[in-house]
Amino acid sequence: MDKRVFLLDAMALIFRAYYALISSPRITSKGRNTNAQFGFTNALIDLINNQRPSHMAVCFDTEAPTERHIDFAEYKANRQEAPEDLISSLPDIKAIVKGFNIPCVELDGYEADDVIGTLSKQAEAVGYEVYMVTPDKDYGQLVTERIHIYKPGYQGGLAEILGPKEVCEKWNIKEVAQVIDILGLMGDAVDNIPGIKGVGEKTAAKLLTEWGTLENVVANGENIKGALGEKVRAGKELALMSKKLATIITNVPVEFHEENFRLKEWDRDALNEVFTALEFRTLGKRVLGESWGAGGGYTAPEGVQTDLFGNTVKPAGGKKREAAKSNGKPEQVKLEQLEEATTRLEAAVERGEENQEGGEPGEGGAAPDEAAAVVPHGSRNIYNTPHSYTAVVGEKAIGELVGLLKQQSEICFDTETTGIDPNDAELVGLSFSYQPGQAWYVPCPADQGKVREILDAFRPLWDSDSIVWIGQNLKYDWLMLKWYGIEPRGPIFDTMLAHYVIEPEGKRNMDLLSAQFLGYEPVHIEELIGKKGKGQGNMRDVELEKIKDYAAEDADITLQLKQAFFLQLKKKAVEKVFYEVENPLVRVLTDMEFEGIRVDMDFLREYSKELEREARQAEERVYQQAGERFNLSSPKQLGEVLFEKMQLDPKAKKTKTGQYATGEDVLLKLAVRHQIVDDILAFRELTKLRSTYVDALPLMVNRKTGRVHTSYAQAVAVTGRLSSNNPNLQNIPIRTERGREIRKAFIPRNEEFVLVSADYSQIELRIVAGISGDPNMCAAFREGKDIHTATAAKVFGVEEKDVTKEMRYKAKSVNFGIIYGQGAFGLADNLGISRTEAKEIIDNYKKQFAGIQRYMDSTINFAREHGYVETLVGRKRWLRDINSGNFTIRGFAERNAINSPIQGTAADMIKLAMIKVHQEFRQQGLRSKMLLQVHDELVFDAHKEELDIIKPIIMRCMQTALPLPCEVPATAEIGSGINWLEAH
Repeated sequence: MDKRVFLLDAMALIFRAYYALISSPRITSKGRNTNAQFGFTNALIDLINNQRPSHMAVCFDTEAPTERHIDFAEYKANRQEAPEDLISSLPDIKAIVKGFNIPCVELDGYEADDVIGTLSKQAEAVGYEVYMVTPDKDYGQLVTERIHIYKPGYQGGLAEILGPKEVCEKWNIKEVAQVIDILGLMGDAVDNIPGIKGVGEKTAAKLLTEWGTLENVVANGENIKGALGEKVRAGKELALMSKKLATIITNVPVEFHEENFRLKEWDRDALNEVFTALEFRTLGKRVLGESWGAGGGYTAPEGVQTDLFGNTVKPAGGKKREAAKSNGKPEQVKLEQLEEATTRLEAAVERGEENQEGGEPGEGGAAPDEAAAVVPHGSRNIYNTPHSYTAVVGEKAIGELVGLLKQQSEICFDTETTGIDPNDAELVGLSFSYQPGQAWYVPCPADQGKVREILDAFRPLWDSDSIVWIGQNLKYDWLMLKWYGIEPRGPIFDTMLAHYVIEPEGKRNMDLLSAQFLGYEPVHIEELIGKKGKGQGNMRDVELEKIKDYAAEDADITLQLKQAFFLQLKKKAVEKVFYEVENPLVRVLTDMEFEGIRVDMDFLREYSKELEREARQAEERVYQQAGERFNLSSPKQLGEVLFEKMQLDPKAKKTKTGQYATGEDVLLKLAVRHQIVDDILAFRELTKLRSTYVDALPLMVNRKTGRVHTSYAQAVAVTGRLSSNNPNLQNIPIRTERGREIRKAFIPRNEEFVLVSADYSQIELRIVAGISGDPNMCAAFREGKDIHTATAAKVFGVEEKDVTKEMRYKAKSVNFGIIYGQGAFGLADNLGISRTEAKEIIDNYKKQFAGIQRYMDSTINFAREHGYVETLVGRKRWLRDINSGNFTIRGFAERNAINSPIQGTAADMIKLAMIKVHQEFRQQGLRSKMLLQVHDELVFDAHKEELDIIKPIIMRCMQTALPLPCEVPATAEIGSGINWLEAH
């Protein structure tokens, strides 16, 4: 175990790390993409922790040309440019590697695989077990009994270790030396190694089975019959050159130094510096411990609590504080000294004195000497920043605070509660702030009657129309208050939503926003109640002094974030979507979540039994057809039955873990070949429906109301769409009959009500028509035609009355696919037709609906020029990669440029409709309530006596919420029933 060396192919691993996170990039507060750094570091740490190597090195390519470039000028010439973010990550990654005290090895004139090949042979010669860490197949030529390929798992897959047996099986060859022969024959498109034109992997393996080596193959070209012989003879010189290009050099002038490559203690200071710069907070704590950060790798003594940046906070006993001085060693500080320093700070704030750097208290600048003496230098926090946080206890003190707050035009507000579910939590306290550095905390007792008395004391504030309420995720606070009968009337400014429209792809945790925009590190909740899990405490149990500082700081920091975001909204020109869409929607969602929806427990109980019975029947049918019993829920066992025993697909693909792929997409294509596949799919659907919905819904019923209260996430989807959880309503099935049955479980609150469902009809296509201005598509919608039939008639050149069901289906696929970047390959795969036919359909579509193509082209051009696209309301999506030199990255951004205005406008439209409906219902004092929003559908609990009143209101509000260009109508359909399915 003490002679195991791991040699990492840096660039291959960095590329994998970067692209693994491409759909959800990690962006720092300064706008840097850290996909590559984050992914590579995680892979490195996992390798060290799980494999426990004794020695390690990371090998890099250089930009200098190699002998291969001299021999063949086109070598790697067709490789696209590496993404700019990836290139800029290399200095960070090298700094991280060096921080782990691992050598970086590179040499001009040679590639990383040459360096690794040489080091592998040297290490093997002195008795080491060698693992070449790479996903690159070319390394197979180096494999021996002591030299292996270690292929890391990808996106959750397991790692593979390949020895001679695995390499030979993979290539269908007899010995690993033939890897370079097979590469020489077939070439390598990635490296632009030509090989013999028309010879692929299987043909190359067949030739080598007969002739042994590439040299023998080309020498016997005259003896190879037919077209293959002609190819071999014509490609002889290129084949020999290709083998040379594919051969990894093993005599590079580098040396395997046993001691240099031995894993040693990490340079914690160096890692601390780079992790801090890259904002790897969680990863930093994972690697360096709880106290990593600005303290220079300092680890607090046992029993001392530290914040995310290594700054010491109150010990659990409250008896003393520990501080890291500039030398990194802890020093005890008497509590009396700290309290004296804090008192002077609070007094300075009350007097309005300026701090040492001339800034206003709470707005930046250095802390006074007293604070600097008791905490390490680093991020601003509660211990080194002037502030005045006051606990307000008693009727008199509360009255004085109310009088003070009544004079303000804006108040920042926050609640502390006993839990994260506002429908099942109790108030622990209220915090208020109206100027930076100053805040008040009002504790609330366990006696809920007294809590209501405290809230009533603030009635002059709640009932004011003129006070603007500021908060972070105010929907939570408003919902908490609503359970106590309080509904603040004034307008709101939600900082979470402000940041959402400013930066749709950013993270919105208040602590992160504070660090990013204010340079301030707030107290973390874990410091009060412990880490998440069974052992986490309750805010009710936290002593007043601690919770006062924590809660008041929240209000103070949120107020300061409001000031920062107020300017950003104007600068980014997203004020309209913030003030007219997102902010007003908070009250709507608050009311919807408060209402919840009733579920039919009896129906769910019976349906669960029915699904279980049908699933068991489907399972038995599978076993009968397979001729054996096995674990049907095991992809491995299922793959072996389908593809080895039953031979349903000789070309069956395997996953990265070596198992056969048995996903739904694979099985759907096999369904026509054998009835067993239909039964497998039925079993999967039945078991998933039962576990995910039918058996889960009763567990989500609120103990107070007897209803299910979903929670809407307003600031998650970058397109502006709402998402929901507990339960996730967006995933309630609708495409299958069994799935649709689940909607029967959602029922009205009592016999006096029915459910009403209103759904936009083909809204995204209508938006496409409107914003593209395509005359044919706009006319079809204005004339009330079936858009897919109208499209088919144009594409296939027939009268609408002659459009067949198959034609309409194909047209529908094009309508929905082309605006999401689907090409001929994707359409052919979806429809089961040839690429030639698919290309012809797409070409005809573009001719008949030329406005769609113009929209796509003009939108991409706009994005390239401005860096963003926007919806009709002005919701923006920033596309930082739209001008990337890497066509894969750029293509991803271009698809988002086309999609986002469409999906975003649909999101804006239904949000505006919800706001309008909510306002009209309230103005008319209706008993009917809006309950759910699912995609383009709204669901209502409608009082039977109000049905004729609310249906026209709902339809009008939905159809006029956001007028589309070119007079394209936004049509909606509405229905009612005794359950959601019947209403829909």
